[in-house]
Amino acid sequence: MAKWIDDFRAGWRGDSQPSMLLAVVFAVLCLVLATAARFGLAQIRPDVFFTPYFPAVFFATAFGGFRIGIATALASGLLGVVLNFSSSTVDPARFALLMIFWVVCGIAIWGVEHYRSMVAQQREVSRRLLEEEQYRKIVVDELQHRLKNKSSTIHAVLHQALQDRPDVWQRIDHRIRALSATDDLIARVDGYGCDIKDLLRSELGPYGHVRFNLNGEQLFLPAKLAVSLALIFHELATNAGKYGAFSSPRGLLQVSWTVDDGRLNVIWDETEGPVVEAIGEAGFGTKLLKSALRPFDGKTEISYLKTGVHCTMQCKLPSC
Repeated sequence: MAKWIDDFRAGWRGDSQPSMLLAVVFAVLCLVLATAARFGLAQIRPDVFFTPYFPAVFFATAFGGFRIGIATALASGLLGVVLNFSSSTVDPARFALLMIFWVVCGIAIWGVEHYRSMVAQQREVSRRLLEEEQYRKIVVDELQHRLKNKSSTIHAVLHQALQDRPDVWQRIDHRIRALSATDDLIARVDGYGCDIKDLLRSELGPYGHVRFNLNGEQLFLPAKLAVSLALIFHELATNAGKYGAFSSPRGLLQVSWTVDDGRLNVIWDETEGPVVEAIGEAGFGTKLLKSALRPFDGKTEISYLKTGVHCTMQCKLPSC
């Protein structure tokens, strides 16, 4: 009995096709209930022959498929003709009603079966998406593992090569460790999200905490937005280290953010850096800055001022 109940639940939800025996039993139960309803209606309207059987055909088709639905419709028609709960006799009008009943049942069976096929397709698409998401997670985890191994290898090689240059090693050791910590943070926020200050500190830490200032309230970023901002911050920090404020001994960076009417506004302001004299063609980094926030109805604008790079980021905060 427990197995029948489980099969019935799975078939009713559409998770699997019920067995033929279970589908037939369910159709018979629908016919019995419909006949009982017809008997009750006959006490008020003796000329109701087929109407109570419409729900039986509908539910039998929804549960067992179009074959069970057709069989239920045929059986309902025969019951409507053969069974009499009054003194009335079978006349041509009842056969006309039978034809109308079967036509309407045919349309209903086609509609239910079409809906069942659409639901089955949607379930198949959902199943494939889940499988692809699991595969993507496995690939990403493997890439992150390999990246961590390569970072460790680079760290070990540099440490061995600079054994006789401890002053140089001390300057780059903490930066390599901080960059690895940033990679770990991005891997974590991909599934859970993080606070914007933790994200910025992890990204900017390799350049020295006295080189930047963070202004803003505590703000938790959902996972997808956190990853997008992490990519933007990494690109801006890399450019600051090569050409901007962090490449100059006196260079400073101020990052501030506010939330207004559900939208996040971030300002990246560099000062005391080298003057940007020429701007090359837009590369991957520039394209990333302009496109990373589009999924969040946002945009990024960057200006090269005499005082340094000035970048503004705006986007909608998604619900967690």
